[in-house]
Amino acid sequence: MAFNKRIKIKSLLESDFVGQEMTLMGWVRTKRSNKNVSFVALNDGSTINNYQVVADPNIIEEEILKRITTGACIKITGKIVASQGAGQNSELAASKIEILGDADPEKYPLQPKKHSLEFLREIAHLRMRTNTFGAVFRVRHALAFAVHKYFNDKGFFYIHTPIITASDAEGAGETFKVTTLDIKNPPLTDEGKIDYKEDFFERETNLTVSGQLEGELAAMALAEIYTFGPTFRAENSNTTRHLAEFWMIEPEMAFYDAEDNQDLAEDFLQSVISYALEHCKDDLAFLDKRAAEEEQSKKADQRSELGLLERLQFVTDNKFERITYTEAIDILKNSTPNKKKKFQYLVQEWGVDLQSEHERYLVEKHFKKPVILTDYPKEIKSFYMRLNEDGKTVAAMDILFPGIGEIVGGSQREERLENLTARMQEMNIPQEEMWWYLDTRRFGATPHAGFGLGFERLVQFVTGMGNIRDVIAFPRTPGNAEF
Repeated sequence: MAFNKRIKIKSLLESDFVGQEMTLMGWVRTKRSNKNVSFVALNDGSTINNYQVVADPNIIEEEILKRITTGACIKITGKIVASQGAGQNSELAASKIEILGDADPEKYPLQPKKHSLEFLREIAHLRMRTNTFGAVFRVRHALAFAVHKYFNDKGFFYIHTPIITASDAEGAGETFKVTTLDIKNPPLTDEGKIDYKEDFFERETNLTVSGQLEGELAAMALAEIYTFGPTFRAENSNTTRHLAEFWMIEPEMAFYDAEDNQDLAEDFLQSVISYALEHCKDDLAFLDKRAAEEEQSKKADQRSELGLLERLQFVTDNKFERITYTEAIDILKNSTPNKKKKFQYLVQEWGVDLQSEHERYLVEKHFKKPVILTDYPKEIKSFYMRLNEDGKTVAAMDILFPGIGEIVGGSQREERLENLTARMQEMNIPQEEMWWYLDTRRFGATPHAGFGLGFERLVQFVTGMGNIRDVIAFPRTPGNAEF
């Protein structure tokens, strides 16, 4: 069958092959026929663009032409000829067509019409065949590649941190348990509690919520590392921003302070988004048009001032504004939406946790550029963040983007053993279970920093998709592990 002899549609559209004999394989998007000829729009996934195949019924037998339906997979051999119609410079005049896989038009759910995203989530096993999801997942690939390229070019080392762990890095307690015990009849201790000594790892374990703590251990030897792997949170949340399984990018750097950390994060975000803009032009042009149509269906006050491509340029072209949490609170307290009680959560005092509406106001209305917020109150941040000299704030940073709010969270880590143990005590984090983490402060401690970026949130920003479930192939959410 010589599958390796096929040419991809992407390659076909990028060069001039007129006059050459070629073999194409792909899935039928549409077919239209008249008495003299059939026109088949073929897509093979290499590009958002279809390629037109012309099938002459005097050459291709009627039985084969009948089986060319939307969704069918076909192999076509023929000559590349100059196209008479608009839209592409060439087309393939078929001399032979072979059906690789039929698709019953009565049963195939993806017909050439507009399907809702909710419907497509129900058929996630097929939705990548649509233009929207083909574009999303090609962009997702480009961003993943850009992440690895960026850190590799900077001399960082890629570390695979454990997926099964005995620690909860965030202290949130919303984790998926990992066990081999009989859940109907688990072994019990004398006190009537589950006896985890009988379990596979001889202790209670869960799926990781973050690779950060282990990443810090690696940074204390290799200096600059990053993790990029799956993380899990058993949060019973059905919002457009939450998944139970998602991917995190987490660099950790020895010999970095809070400012170095901000510099790296800003450069990183601008670099990977620039890569997508350069390498995914067709897909992003399609997604930009799609996002504009979606904006039209929103109420006027909910529409974004910027189109998708404009938002991406907004991030790559602007130096990020850097302000402290304290400065942000003052701006928000004195803002028109706060004074007129337009915010859902009014900002009244220092110490409150900022909501997405506050973050978006700072970025989209006040500064009109991405914002890095620093020096948060210690009470609303994690135990491992470095205490500032004022004793009230920590060397934390959040990066805020238009349309999405927080996209990156990070900090300079607390390298001083006394400060770290005091903070753990305040937050009731058992030090004996974290002995290995504290050892890095006992032996050769150094200032170090890092940040975390939820990969799906980045993909969501770059593709303009409104729901995070639409930027991961098979979303895991409460009540949903179908595929």
